[in-house]
Amino acid sequence: MPKNVKPSGILVGAIDEGTSSARFLVFDVIHREVVTSHQIEINKFYPQEGWVEQDPKEILDAVVTCIEETMKKLKDMGIDKEDIKTIGVTNQRETTILWDKITGEPLYNAIVWLDMRTTSTMEFLLDTVHYRTRNKNYLKPLCGLPLSPYFSALKIRWLMDNVPRVKQAIEEDRCVFGTVDTWIIWNLTKDRLHITDVSNASRTMLMNIESLKWDPALCSFFGIPQGILPKIHSSSEVYGYISYPEVLSGISITCAVGDQQGALMGQLCMKPGQAKATYGTGCFLLYNTGNKRIDSTQGLVTTVGYKIGSLPAVYALEGSVAVAGAALSWLRDNIELLSNIKHSQSLAERVRCSGDVYFVPAFSGLYAPYWQQDARGVICGITEETQQYHIIRAALEAVCFQTRDILEAMVKDSGTTLTALQVDGGMTVNDLLMQLQSDLTGITVVRPDMVETTAFGAALLAAIGAGLMDVNHVTADQVTTFVPQIGNEERDRRYSKWKMAVERSLNWDTLSNQLDEN
Repeated sequence: MPKNVKPSGILVGAIDEGTSSARFLVFDVIHREVVTSHQIEINKFYPQEGWVEQDPKEILDAVVTCIEETMKKLKDMGIDKEDIKTIGVTNQRETTILWDKITGEPLYNAIVWLDMRTTSTMEFLLDTVHYRTRNKNYLKPLCGLPLSPYFSALKIRWLMDNVPRVKQAIEEDRCVFGTVDTWIIWNLTKDRLHITDVSNASRTMLMNIESLKWDPALCSFFGIPQGILPKIHSSSEVYGYISYPEVLSGISITCAVGDQQGALMGQLCMKPGQAKATYGTGCFLLYNTGNKRIDSTQGLVTTVGYKIGSLPAVYALEGSVAVAGAALSWLRDNIELLSNIKHSQSLAERVRCSGDVYFVPAFSGLYAPYWQQDARGVICGITEETQQYHIIRAALEAVCFQTRDILEAMVKDSGTTLTALQVDGGMTVNDLLMQLQSDLTGITVVRPDMVETTAFGAALLAAIGAGLMDVNHVTADQVTTFVPQIGNEERDRRYSKWKMAVERSLNWDTLSNQLDEN
């Protein structure tokens, strides 16, 4: 938007706190435009192999600074606080924070969704509670999710078992839990609102996927006291009002939604059968199933897409890829095959193909549809002709193959074939990646010209929650499309090779441990 040109539509703010950064954006939701924004990177800490943590105070400080800096930019444009009608919050999901409700102090660092430390906790529960079958899908009928270190419940359980401050705070009735949305809203509101929405709650393994309430049986299974959990709300309603920071005091908060569900709304995938993929650190595909929840038999999870006020919840099938953009970060930081991720397209285009090289970036296991925590990364097909460009291209293709894995599972679960995939996220600026995605899945890839779909989804839900607009008034964005340019025979041959590479990555950590013991 041109500087000093005051927008004519409805202005809504969106806090977007992701794994890598925090942002505050202000949208003209009527015209689907970003007015201005500010972004700050968030540090991650790796105390041990497979552990990923963040400082909750750093997260909060980054959010507040982003708000303050964005409001300064708005002031230069002649826009006042009163022009901001409401705000929404969207966040990295599953990331777990426990804090003291009296002092407001975190009891431990945030355990990030990527963290795998709870594998041993999961194995203990399988051995002691469901030892006869070791069935990871034991709880799926209740919560829609397989037992996995990915979700929040095992992270809470680990904190209770291993952090004395947490155990003491629970005994003294001082401990509260929240995902990042809860932590932000608690700190920004005068009344210290301890709430979450159905989309975030559906990622904890503690909410009943049908009743949309905390389930006593699930809480009992994990040994988690229900009293530490926030109150569950819809994704779009008036929760309360901001008191901090001062630049937004008095403004209502009317949306909380997990980032992937926010992208589903931002892409306007509001009809059953529509699907979107978000490419960032990981890659996340959501397939709208409407008001009907589908229990996956193909390794996907059932999740809540969003819920608007008192209307019925919208469900989705989801497949999660742990490593997408993170594979390029690894090539840059660990292997030094490229100096800047932005150069990945130009470097990969120096070769016409991957040279039959296949890269499975299972650094800490594979997510959907495999759910194999003991898988490890492999690069297959290297010959004396292999160059760095082949490996970079193979890393891009790995994102596309993992996406195809999930799309094939979605087709089997839903009984319908997708003809188009809506895409968003930082990696989608890579035209080669988008073309490869279309080639290797055989479907049209649709990229909106306005790329901030996750934050826009939160702003849109906030506007609806505040009664400012109806979802039917939103117009679709301009798009760029990518269509398949290879035939089925080549596509299927390359996918078969990918599956061979995946087979070589499985059971790696288990076999390594057995060899160490011998």
